[in-house]
Amino acid sequence: MFNETLGLTEMHDGRNPDVPLFCWSSVLFIFLITAAVTGFVLRVCTQDLNKRLSLPADIRIPDGYLQKLQLSSPPFDQPLSRRSRRASLSEIGFGKLETYVKLDKLGEGTYATVFKGRSKLTDNLVALKEIRLEHEEGAPCTAIREVSLLKDLKHANIVTLHDIVHTDKSLTLVFEYLDKDLKQYMDDCGNILSMQNVKLFLYQILRGLAYCHRRKVLHRDLKPQNLLINDRGELKLADFGLARAKSVPTKTYSNEVVTLWYRPPDVLLVCGVALPYMAAGRPLFPGSTVEDELHLIFRLLGTPTEDTWPGISSVDEFKSYKFQKYKPQPLINHAPRLDSDGISLLMSFLKYESKKRISADEAMRHPYFRSLGQRVHMLPENMSIFTLRGLQLQKDPGYRNSSYPESGEQQRGDR
Repeated sequence: MFNETLGLTEMHDGRNPDVPLFCWSSVLFIFLITAAVTGFVLRVCTQDLNKRLSLPADIRIPDGYLQKLQLSSPPFDQPLSRRSRRASLSEIGFGKLETYVKLDKLGEGTYATVFKGRSKLTDNLVALKEIRLEHEEGAPCTAIREVSLLKDLKHANIVTLHDIVHTDKSLTLVFEYLDKDLKQYMDDCGNILSMQNVKLFLYQILRGLAYCHRRKVLHRDLKPQNLLINDRGELKLADFGLARAKSVPTKTYSNEVVTLWYRPPDVLLVCGVALPYMAAGRPLFPGSTVEDELHLIFRLLGTPTEDTWPGISSVDEFKSYKFQKYKPQPLINHAPRLDSDGISLLMSFLKYESKKRISADEAMRHPYFRSLGQRVHMLPENMSIFTLRGLQLQKDPGYRNSSYPESGEQQRGDR
């Protein structure tokens, strides 16, 4: 009966008719079934492990680890304790300096040095932010703040923190690697971007910001150097060292956070200066001091009054500067390549009173972005806008040897 069920064919030895012999095709069939089932189980276990430990799909699981895990860990349908999860990640290779290979030095700051590296777990490029630890002071508060926020921020337009490596002398944050920042991108194309690319970059900035704001997180240091871009055109917010979670009670926020040229008067939204920077190729308010910065802002937008900014006349710092009374100037003079919808959006950004200023969520649905289509608003948070057909970077006018398509090619791809 068993043989008939499996479709096996019996043959008998003529010298002993009671001894059946299975044909070789039947033996091969059993072997293939066994191999297929074994491979399926292994594949399912790997997928379950990746999901259970939140691992990247392309990770290389060490030989024999799955079998060891099945013997020593609770079943996959039972919760995994924090200690067990840490132990599992450590056995795979996370949290170990030898897991990552340094390649090139990308930059150096007061507290940290950034290296281009490669992960032995995935063979992918990574960015290694190596923070020097002082014996008495320990890790800088900016590093602690960045780690605490980024571990909970998972979005296609926010840089991913892959791993943390702690040693006696350093704290290394392992990030996904992106080719350049917006400043480098602008330099490479002679500060002349395709207006389609301006729109795609700005939308991604707003998308990442809206996600942060929904989670009550303020970035507070948005500038071209903290907007990272890969070769596909995906833009991601980075460097959350000065960010704050608004849910944490605090009486005041420090005002000297955002880099001066991109610091609005009340340090809340900087897209209003990022847009003309990309469209015109130069900062809108390149002040040298706080007073100079405010002077440039007031000269363009008009000196604030109680009508445009209720309560401003009672601010001591504002009164101490004794600014000249300026009238607002046409914004088109400073961003001539923007169309009427672009100027409208820019005006919505550059409102003195925060209650009247457009939010990141609202800005994403402004008519300026109508050409991106409706599906861009329906994407899951972890999905890139470039997964949508027809959305891709165009060749920038000042970019040499670019692999990006011309405008005509872009339009043909949309059909």
